[in-house]
Amino acid sequence: MGGNPWFETVAEAQRRARKRLPSTVYGALVAGSERGRTIDANSAAFAELGFAPRVVGHHAERDLSTTVLGVPLSFPVLISPTGVQAVHPDGEVAVARAAKSRGVVMGLSSFAGKPVEEVADAQPDFFHQLYWSGTRATMTQRMDRARAAGARALIVTLDWSFSHGRDWGSPAIPDRLDLRTMLRFAPDVLPHPRWLLRYAKSRTLPDLSVPNLRPPGGESPTFFGAYEEWMRTAPPTWEDVEWLRKEWGGPFLLKGVTRVDDAKRAVDAGVSALSVSNHGGNNLDTTPATVRVLPAIADAVGSQIEVLLDGGVRRGGDVAKALALGARAVLIGRAALWGLAANGQAGVENVLDILRGGLDSAVLGLGHSTVHELTPDDLVIPPGFPLVLGRAAPVA
Repeated sequence: MGGNPWFETVAEAQRRARKRLPSTVYGALVAGSERGRTIDANSAAFAELGFAPRVVGHHAERDLSTTVLGVPLSFPVLISPTGVQAVHPDGEVAVARAAKSRGVVMGLSSFAGKPVEEVADAQPDFFHQLYWSGTRATMTQRMDRARAAGARALIVTLDWSFSHGRDWGSPAIPDRLDLRTMLRFAPDVLPHPRWLLRYAKSRTLPDLSVPNLRPPGGESPTFFGAYEEWMRTAPPTWEDVEWLRKEWGGPFLLKGVTRVDDAKRAVDAGVSALSVSNHGGNNLDTTPATVRVLPAIADAVGSQIEVLLDGGVRRGGDVAKALALGARAVLIGRAALWGLAANGQAGVENVLDILRGGLDSAVLGLGHSTVHELTPDDLVIPPGFPLVLGRAAPVA
């Protein structure tokens, strides 16, 4: 690396994150479930799609801008909500600053390690994410707090089945990080002095509490305390989704859709947008890659609501392929976290610049002047690549 903090690909950001982070922390970023088939499939599927570039007729100037749920974006990428970003002392605030500097929206997880108010100060254009967890009164309080902080939209994540066990082993993550715990993890932490130095300079320890789930007058629960509440909450019905949408009263994005019938039912429930997502391969393993199921969902509901995609995006070309298949924008999770681990706010900005540059190159090579002109005709799509899940009519 020669001391140069800049990196030219997301893959290099990942390599630096792996080198700089303790193995337990890096393992939490990689995540995945069971055999890891879905996490691998998400990114591998993009490589199966090819481009059909033009040789003449390119545009000297290209407009990559768009909007998502009425919020302007300089290019069609949002940062996906991911929990406790303790890979860097500034965590979600650094990500929010990077998002603002590059003109994109940040999604803030309910399980974030920084309070929503701090994130809102760093990037007013943020979407707040909510799980179906706790009582309706508890969820209303959490939505009220996000609304008061200025959240531009609500993201509701429902695609989680609490599947456990990874063939490569799950990282040992403590409930809290105090000095005694740090000493216990010292053999893993000490070989990574840069990570330690960052926290030493900030005069803090990595915090695994989740302040956005703090009850009024109470203390912030730990990550695992919040996770337990989520596990113990009865799964929601479509009527519950409608209640959440009405209770929020603003732009509403449902995250975790892979089936056409679910997409149609989401429209019936009044959602403003949905994200075609399999939780980044962290839910049911062997779920198909999201970009494979995107076209059918976009065809079914894309004229009624906005359709986004997350899962496996590592290059600007991946963004172009998703847009060509019907997505309005994409969300990135791991890519942003690897950038954060590699170089803090500047590392996240670096990742966003990589994606923007790759997208611009694709739009140029395909002979378009805007991202809105991308279509399936710009792609080489292998036979059998698109998949349709849930052909049957939705069940109320």
